[in-house]
Amino acid sequence: MGLFGVGVQRVCAVVAATTASEMSRQVRTALRSARTIELRLDWLRSDAERLRFLRWLRKRRHASATFLATCRRKEGGGRFAGDIARQLHWVAQAREAGCQWCDIEMETFRELPEGFLRAYPVPPRILLSIHDFDRTPNLPRNIVVARHGLVDAVKIAAHARTIADSVRLLKVARHSRNFVAVPLGDVGLPARLLALREGSELAYAPVAEATAPGQVPLDEMLQLYRAHSLNRGTHVYGVIGDPVGHSLSPLLHNTGFTARHLNAAYLPFLVHRLGDFLKAIPDFGIRGFSITLPHKQAILKHLKECEPLAAEIGAVNTVVVRRDGSLYGCNTDYVGVLRALQRKLRLQGSRALIFGAGGSARAAAFALARAGATVCICARRENASKELARAVGGEVIPRRALRTESFDAILNATPIGMHPHEAISPLSAGELQCRIVMDLIYRPERTKLLEIAARKGIATVSGVNMFLAQGFAQWEIWTGKRAPEAAMRRAVLSALRWRS
Repeated sequence: MGLFGVGVQRVCAVVAATTASEMSRQVRTALRSARTIELRLDWLRSDAERLRFLRWLRKRRHASATFLATCRRKEGGGRFAGDIARQLHWVAQAREAGCQWCDIEMETFRELPEGFLRAYPVPPRILLSIHDFDRTPNLPRNIVVARHGLVDAVKIAAHARTIADSVRLLKVARHSRNFVAVPLGDVGLPARLLALREGSELAYAPVAEATAPGQVPLDEMLQLYRAHSLNRGTHVYGVIGDPVGHSLSPLLHNTGFTARHLNAAYLPFLVHRLGDFLKAIPDFGIRGFSITLPHKQAILKHLKECEPLAAEIGAVNTVVVRRDGSLYGCNTDYVGVLRALQRKLRLQGSRALIFGAGGSARAAAFALARAGATVCICARRENASKELARAVGGEVIPRRALRTESFDAILNATPIGMHPHEAISPLSAGELQCRIVMDLIYRPERTKLLEIAARKGIATVSGVNMFLAQGFAQWEIWTGKRAPEAAMRRAVLSALRWRS
């Protein structure tokens, strides 16, 4: 058993607010699902609020919970404006209120005489924290914390500029005891979720507002990713892209894993450079991954084998990592487009315009062409438009001609209008001369483009239909089991409607 217990006890709920009343509310919320709670006393806006909150905490004495008090000074990346004496005063007050642990940042620790903290009335267990908000520094192979030394545990929180940075921090956790690894930033998010599996004593998750870059909210940490239950036997999958924060793929796939009781997790990887991610596949133990913009075509040269259709399309959105580490690529976007459109339109003999010429556009173009449609391509990149039109036996339509040309269907295959830029449409009302408009974007469910089309009386098809269909196919490729489609669909639609 670790310093903080096992399982969910090692997920540390972070409580941070400017007022005592809000801090109290967050503690009550945290106690519903967590048993280890960090109290960010430095976030409280005044000494009066700190006193009010600690008096409230003292009266309640939550015997089943472990509280960790933090009053981080500005010099250490916190919000407390006082000096060390005032900082230690409030940490000592936190002990009186029932806190068993305190977090003392290196900036304070190194200014104190050796052994001073052990003699001062701070909480009996001390976590020494080291923060680097700019980069991941050079790290030793392991951290040695003497059992009866000056501190009880050491935390390193460092900004991961690359996935390799986050891997280095996880490796320290793997070889150390009484150590907490906290990869900071969006690139470090997957490693943050896997930190407990690698040996970190804690993984931090805010109850409300994030207190560090890349934090995952408490409810997502426990319910969506089940970070406390991941182990060496967990099959890891993910989505890679840039950006990737908007993706509902983690919700889709993790819902499926939970419904089928599989020891698997699906994580979002922000990937600026494809090679950085590919090198980290063995370290994370990744079994398969989805691919979104901008890597759907670039991945091809890294595959050992590719299904013939995906090779012909020239874009891959699904990769299987084989036992020998080699990569096998396929394309389920193709299936998604067909299933979404076939319900609204007889594709044989129809005329369809695809706006865009990237990876998603290629899948849509091949799907429609094989279904017997005449495919037209309109895109900003002239060479890409010509190449795609030639590949599917279609034609290139210049943008200026859209006001006079007519189509059975127009498909937007660009990211224009995707969250968080919902107010933008890739096409104007005058350019929509068609019977049906489909947007491959699924978030928001009803994009600006679809709103414009609906106002003109044009039938619309949301990208969520394609997203679900391609996702079900991916899930089945990876697991070899039938996807629990109803549960996965409910989770995604509920999230889309709640966030809209």
